Amino acid sequence: MEYIRTPKVENVRLLDGVLLKKAAVGSLYLTATHLIFVEHMSESQKETWVLHSQICAVEKQATTATGCPLLIRCKNFQVIQFIISQERDCHDIYISLIRLSRPVNYEELYCFSFNPKQEKDERARGWKLTYLKAEYNRMGLPNSFWQVSHVNREYGVCDTYPAELYVPKSASIPVIVGSSKFRSRGRFPVLSYFCQDNNATICRSSQPLSGFSARCLEDEQMLQAIRKSNPGSDFLYVVDTRPKLNAMANRAAGKGYENEDNYSNIKFQFLGIENIHVMRNSLQKLLDVCELRSPSMSDFLWGLENSGWLKHIKAIMDAGIFIAKAVAEEAASVLVHCSDGWDRTAQVCSIASLLLDPHYRTLKGFMVLIEKDWVSFGHKFNHRCSHLDGDPREVSPVIDQFFDCVWQLMEQFPCAFEFNEGFLVHIHHHVYSCQFGNFICNNNKESKALRIKEKTHSLWAHLWKNCVDYKNPLYRQNHSQTQGVLRPHTAPSNFRFWRSMYNRFEKGMHPRQSVTEFLMAVREETQQLEEELEMLEEKLEIQDKSHLKNKSEKTKLSHKVEISVSDQHLANMPQDYTNNGRPFTSCSPSQGHEDSDSIILTHSMKHSDTDLSANSDQESGVADLNCRSPSGGDFLSSEEGNKHLSEYPEEAAFAVA
Repeated sequence: MEYIRTPKVENVRLLDGVLLKKAAVGSLYLTATHLIFVEHMSESQKETWVLHSQICAVEKQATTATGCPLLIRCKNFQVIQFIISQERDCHDIYISLIRLSRPVNYEELYCFSFNPKQEKDERARGWKLTYLKAEYNRMGLPNSFWQVSHVNREYGVCDTYPAELYVPKSASIPVIVGSSKFRSRGRFPVLSYFCQDNNATICRSSQPLSGFSARCLEDEQMLQAIRKSNPGSDFLYVVDTRPKLNAMANRAAGKGYENEDNYSNIKFQFLGIENIHVMRNSLQKLLDVCELRSPSMSDFLWGLENSGWLKHIKAIMDAGIFIAKAVAEEAASVLVHCSDGWDRTAQVCSIASLLLDPHYRTLKGFMVLIEKDWVSFGHKFNHRCSHLDGDPREVSPVIDQFFDCVWQLMEQFPCAFEFNEGFLVHIHHHVYSCQFGNFICNNNKESKALRIKEKTHSLWAHLWKNCVDYKNPLYRQNHSQTQGVLRPHTAPSNFRFWRSMYNRFEKGMHPRQSVTEFLMAVREETQQLEEELEMLEEKLEIQDKSHLKNKSEKTKLSHKVEISVSDQHLANMPQDYTNNGRPFTSCSPSQGHEDSDSIILTHSMKHSDTDLSANSDQESGVADLNCRSPSGGDFLSSEEGNKHLSEYPEEAAFAVA
């Protein structure tokens, strides 16, 4: 707060550089971490927040009749122009922003004060989300050819490398140490990626200190150990990502590249990616084109071509493809280096790994890839992103170019990546925001000394918590693009300007809804309908079960009633009608009431249960109708029946007939 001269300025106007609409009027607030503009006329009190760590340049322009203009350019490509009424207020804001956007010490960065209200255990779990030991285990390491080495445990051999490194089993400690002394910054050859299918590897290092004629036996032995760790190939590719002219110029400074006469069984290759200074100038030219107001087609295309940006993106992509083909198609191991091995080497190794391994094309896999090839191997985030006040010549958009290459691949293979464009943009934003501790330091040694994992929070935990927002709706795990090696086309027509990155704050240049946003909306609606369908199916299943239960209870009750009725007519069974073994004629139900009346039986006779049970003829199956009364209710004995017929001879004759 000591650097804030004026915490609030009223009647400030915010200009829109693209839509050229009426300027928004509001209040400008200056806090310890943010510059905040709040509109007055907006019904929703629209706010514009800018982190001090995102500001890369502040320009106080000449005073006009309307006020004093203040132009702010941000590292995430946002450009803001304020018109402040009073020149004194404008000067105070300008001086404050110059100091607040250029902190001197790490502890001044936003990540050390940012508090998302997480418990200590939750913070620790966030940092373990990209645990690199688990990633190397996933690759199949350690194995019979490669082992983890603790030679750099206290960062004594190389202070910009991680503490644990994977090296060939045949490489002894003296060979490792000797090789490190012959490599720039002590960055000796170590493993970056292992292909389980064919034992081929991608290794990385810095340039050798060869000069015009120097050589090192240990360094030569180290490269031979890497070659022999891949039994499927009898040679090793050594790739220098620099233009040949640049590498030759470094020889005069005692550095340079490998001499094929000194290293047996190697194939040397230059790939021609320009240095950080060329890339910095290229980006500035690209941003100048992006800031043009209503440019003509020829102006825009000429400016884009003149920047050389897409040409550099293509060079990085070509290098990654070369390495991926060497590993996948030739089963050959590759050693990659540039000058110091932390800029172009990181770009090329990570792009090649992304092409080779589908795991790195998933949300979590991409986080691990950045943590492995960029953070742990010492990409100088502090210097390249200008987190602290330092040498402007060290600033360069190295990580920006990597994200651009990934986006180009996503455009060619829309179903191959689990994450969407917003995921890349969000990571890019936080590389420069300093809100999280992942991309603050130049190497692991600095990070450990600052106790980054104890004092700050991990971006990966934040992204993983909100991973639904970053899912690609076109991604399918079983799709042909998702599996195996990606083989992109590199004709110039396949490379595009990434509007959603470099012009993402210019709302007037974007469609109201992108294709990805539309697909995400459709996917969300489909998911809601599927959940509703599942809920209705569950209700229907419950109702069906209830209906079956009621039906079962009714069936049981009906069965009981039938049993009760059948018990009352049990005497009507055939075995109950007998006449001393002789069958009687019976009356079938189809004969009707008249036939039953024609059989002469007396109403006054009563049956005897004892006689029925004694005279049953179970083999007959013919009812003894002589034993039944006309009413069908009482039965007569055989003897009584014969007597009755003898008394009425006409009836007896009719019965016989």
